[in-house]
Amino acid sequence: MDMGISGKTALVCASSKGLGRGCAEALAGEGVQLVINGRDADVLAATASVIRSTYGVSVTEVACDVTTSEGQEMLLAAAGEIDILVTNAGGPPPGLWSDWDRTDFIAALDANMLTPIALMKACLPAMMARGWGRVVNITSQSVKAPIGVLGLSNAARTGLTGYVAGTSRQVAEHGVTINNLLPGIHATDRAVSLDSAMMKAQGLTMAQAQSQRQATIPARRYGTAQEFGAACAFLCSQHAGFIVGQNILLDGGATNATI
Repeated sequence: MDMGISGKTALVCASSKGLGRGCAEALAGEGVQLVINGRDADVLAATASVIRSTYGVSVTEVACDVTTSEGQEMLLAAAGEIDILVTNAGGPPPGLWSDWDRTDFIAALDANMLTPIALMKACLPAMMARGWGRVVNITSQSVKAPIGVLGLSNAARTGLTGYVAGTSRQVAEHGVTINNLLPGIHATDRAVSLDSAMMKAQGLTMAQAQSQRQATIPARRYGTAQEFGAACAFLCSQHAGFIVGQNILLDGGATNATI
């Protein structure tokens, strides 16, 4: 299927690796010009080089922390006017409700709620003026069904979900869609971090921790960045203009819900 977005420009946050990179590569495969971001300049440069050589698209790399106001300013200045915005940032650490104080919650809100809101606020006016735009926020399956040890993520990402629910319906008449992708467990550094925490807490090997978590997924495996990216590319396509304010799970069936 031709997604109809060749030649458009996308800003993909936290895209030097993991799910963000999966989205960037899928969009590049559709002929989209990219602005990509990461905190490690060397890793980011390597990713940019691979995408350029593989897909033949323009790739602008911006090494910064997108969760800071300074990083956001750098990224937006480099990106200019964009057609597609994919927001993404690493999730806060796991723990228990008794572990966290106000500082922990502010950090989680800054990274996983206020950063995507700031980027949307900066990019939406130009999209609306042009009559076309796509925004995809990478959130988490935890907004559908909370994960006990991820209370910080549950709170911050659910706040973003509420913001998108209202805002998406205000901009849709201008040809701009905003939707959220809700990943379950994917084979990324985030999964390694959570598997490692499970190892330490339960005295398991890495293989045992992974096996236990895979057993909770009906598909009996972790997702891949490539299949996640494909879903992102479709939401950014010309074919997805009637999908507005939705929360789409990519979790192998792990969230036990009818709707």
